[in-house]
Amino acid sequence: MANEQAQDMQNEQAAANTQTETVEQTTELSVEDLQAQIATLEDSLKLEKARTANAVYEAQKSVERIQRDAEKHKEIVLEKFAKQLLDSVDNLERAIQAAGDEQSALVEGVQLTLKSLLSTLEKFSVVEVDMSNGFNADLHQAVGLAPDAKAGEIGTVLQKGYTLSGRLLRPAMVLVGQ
Repeated sequence: MANEQAQDMQNEQAAANTQTETVEQTTELSVEDLQAQIATLEDSLKLEKARTANAVYEAQKSVERIQRDAEKHKEIVLEKFAKQLLDSVDNLERAIQAAGDEQSALVEGVQLTLKSLLSTLEKFSVVEVDMSNGFNADLHQAVGLAPDAKAGEIGTVLQKGYTLSGRLLRPAMVLVGQ
């Protein structure tokens, strides 16, 4: 019986040693598996960080594009609006010119209205085209010849020209000398 007990104890120790070796092998395999998983997860994290950075970049570019488009749209609307107002400016100037030297309350009211309208246009960068430096094909449209003007000079202004923020809104229609 003692022999059997000794043999049982040896079997138990052998089984325990086998289990310990199996646990150690499993632990070794698990560490390697975990290291592989960590490497995979790190690669996945790098990929997701890159995707996130790309998404943020694209969102910023979209915001910038939308702002540029909105600014461009605002400029186009302002340009159309200013062109329409220039017709009113022309009509007020014709009314003042038709009155001649006559000074009445009506003429004074038209002059004040014109002054107010021009002041408002200037606030939005709509200014009259310069006529003092002679004819400039970029700013003036020659529609005829003025016999009394020198070559390259503006003889008569038929319609004033205007710029909007430095860009030509409407060319001045002029008669030029030969």
